[in-house]
Formats: sequence, C-alpha cells, structure tokens
Amino acid sequence: MALTPKTLARHELCGLHARVATADNPALAGIEGRVVRETKNTLSVETDSTDSGVGATKQVPKTGATFEFALGGESVAPADVTPADPEAPETVHVTVEGERLVTTPARRTERSSDSTWR
Repeated sequence: MALTPKTLARHELCGLHARVATADNPALAGIEGRVVRETKNTLSVETDSTDSGVGATKQVPKTGATFEFALGGESVAPADVTPADPEAPETVHVTVEGERLVTTPARRTERSSDSTWR
C-alpha cells in the first residue's frame, strides 16, 4: 500500500518530518523534526541541531496532541499530487489527531483494509 495522506496513519512514521501542531501541554506545541522512535503512546522527535551541533530528542505523548506530518518527494503517491500540475505542492502536510495513532506501531500498520485506521 502506497503512503498517501489518506493512509498515513497506517504506515511507519519513523523517518517522517513531524510538527506538534497542538498539545495539551503548551511546552510541546511547535516541536518539529524527524520522528526517530515510536511507542504505543509516544512519538520521539529529533529536533534540528542546536548551537552545539547536536539535535535534541523530545518525547511527545500521542494523546492530547495533534501532529502535522510532511510528505514530499518519493513519499507521496503519484495519485495524490499530479506532477503535470505546476501548482501542485512538492510537500503535502497531513494533520493527524494523536489519538488515531495510539496503538503499537506493528498493530497499526498490520491492519487489514477494513481497519478503523483509514
């Protein structure tokens, strides 16, 4: 199954660029970077490098947060972005409520087509 905005919640999230759009804890809102680890209840996001040249990893609870994932280049299925359209964005931003992601990554990605994770 191709990674599309509609199927994002059923795919592996590690490696995707993510931003915490909203969170119950205001200190977590705005965290942005690459997803480096996922557990049943959290996403670990590695932020861009700091002055010391090392990025920090922030652990964000899925419950109570809304995530925005950036899909671009090879990660977006051709059906979602028509290459012939000069106005088509190169990066597609997909917003997902964290509650939709609360389960182990293996269970979420192995669901059949009649899954509630669509």
